[in-house]
Formats: sequence, C-alpha cells, structure tokens
Amino acid sequence: MISALVYDDGGVTNYDDAHLSDARDAAGTTWVRATDESEFDRVADAFGIHPLTVEDVRTDARPKTEMYDDYTFVIVRVATLRVGEQVFEEEVQTRPVGLCFGDDWLVTLTRRDLLSVNRVWDAVESEEARLLRFGPDFVAYRVIDRIVDDYFQLLDEIGEEIETIEDIIFEGPDPAVLEGLNAVRRDLLSFRKTVWPTREAAGVLSRGDPDHVRETTEKYYRNVYDQLVELVDLTETYRDLARGARDIYLNTLSQSTNEVMKTLTVVATIILPLTLVVGVYGMNFDPAASAFNMPELGWEYGYVATMLGMALVSGILLVYFRRENWL
Repeated sequence: MISALVYDDGGVTNYDDAHLSDARDAAGTTWVRATDESEFDRVADAFGIHPLTVEDVRTDARPKTEMYDDYTFVIVRVATLRVGEQVFEEEVQTRPVGLCFGDDWLVTLTRRDLLSVNRVWDAVESEEARLLRFGPDFVAYRVIDRIVDDYFQLLDEIGEEIETIEDIIFEGPDPAVLEGLNAVRRDLLSFRKTVWPTREAAGVLSRGDPDHVRETTEKYYRNVYDQLVELVDLTETYRDLARGARDIYLNTLSQSTNEVMKTLTVVATIILPLTLVVGVYGMNFDPAASAFNMPELGWEYGYVATMLGMALVSGILLVYFRRENWL
C-alpha cells in the first residue's frame, strides 16, 4: 500500500497512490509511505531513488547511512521480542526501515505496517506544529527516534528476564535455567548486531555530513546518537550480567554435585568395613577341620557379636564424619 501526504505550516493534504506524481510536485514537504515490497520500484521511479537503495531494504541490509546527489538514504531496523522457533523462548526479530529524504520530500520503505513509522505519520496528520515547521530530515529523525526508544523497551524486557533467571538460580539447579540463559545471550548478540551499526549510521547524520540534513536538525541526531551509545553500553552490561548468571548457575550446579558426591562417599566409606566383615565370614572354611579355621563360627554368640561390632564401627564412623563437618 502506498500513502502520501504533503504538509507545510498551512496544514496537511492527503493523496492516494493514484496521484503519486501530484504529491511529488505539490508545494510543501511530501512524505510517501510504501508498506509493500511490490510497490518499492514504483515509488523509486517517481522520486529517482537508486535501485541499490531499494535492494538494501529488500535484502535487510545492515543499518547504515548513504549519501546520494538528490537524497540521503538511511536504513535502520525495528527490533522486537517475539516467540521463536522453540515455544519456551523469545528471540529478537528485526524488520528493515528505509528512509530516503531530499530537500522537500521523504520516502519510507517497509515490508509491512510498522508502529514506529505509523505513530509519526499520525503525528503529521494531526498537524503537530513542530513536524510541520521543520523539513523532511526532521521527520526522518522522529522515525529513527521512535525506533531507538523501542530499543530501550526491548532491553528492559531482556533485563527483567535476566533478573527472573537469577532468582531461579538460587532456588536450585534447573536445566531450564541454562536454556533460558543461552536464549538471553543469543538475544543480546542479535540485538548488538543491530544497535552497533545503527549507532554508526546516526553518527554520520549527527555530524551533518549529508547535505540534506539541516544544521538545525543536527542536534536532534546527536541526541539519537547519544541514546545509541547508551544502548551499546547497556547491551554490554547485560551481556556481562548474563555471563555472570551463567557462571553462578554452573558453580551452583557444581556445588550441588559435590554435595551429592560427598554424601555418596560417606555412605560408601561406612559400608566398606561392613563389607570386609561380611566378606571374611563368607569364606567357606570348616572349623571342624582345624582349630584355626574360623573357630568363632561355633560360638553361641558369634552372630550377635558380629552384628553389634558392625553397628559399633558404623556409629564410630558417623560420629567422626559429623565432627569433621562432612555430614
């Protein structure tokens, strides 16, 4: 779907896709929004947009800023957390947003309706004074700013997930915890691949390198750049937290395993002398053949004495282990 509007201090005029050329030639600032990949070429032809620009949006190229003679091209990504291929985890999903702006026009190319773009579009339609007063570079800034604001919300969700996992870790080892931590680390890595190049793209705009970024708008792009620097720092912090939580989990698992092994060792140590006694009395020597062949087998209290002796050995070992804090 193609939507178009023309705005200036006097107000906003909407155009349908059948009058795209009229919108292009109208006085004021023209904003054309294409939300279907099949319509990109038509919009590109109307505004003289290079085919490589369209190709970058179609192939979801990394965020960047490119300067052409007649316009400046910026591609950024909308990032959201959605349920992934496995139902127990969410993953970062991104969608490209291409912004081409010249002296008096702006074109946004997306493969579907995106809330970040729609909110700015609605603000222009409602004739927000500052949007009408500034040029297309400022509207492009507002779109990018909305996308960057959503990045903070995404990181907040990941941060809450890390806190939840940390609480579960101290309750005891759980295999699902490790899966959750690995999922969080993948999310942060995926987000990092988005926010780092976006920071570089915003840096080009904040320096005013493109001719189509007015000096009055540079300070707004510098604000976006500062936010992206903060996002990069937060991403690295959350990666450290996830790595630390993983180390805590592995240490907790190792400690739990050590406790189990200690208990099993104590039990085996107690059983060992008892096994020796039982093994000795399990030998088939006939006491009638010799006075040295296990004479205690003929003793009236031999069985009782053996059992009491085994119980005494077990008790002594238990007392010793408890005094050594092994139990």
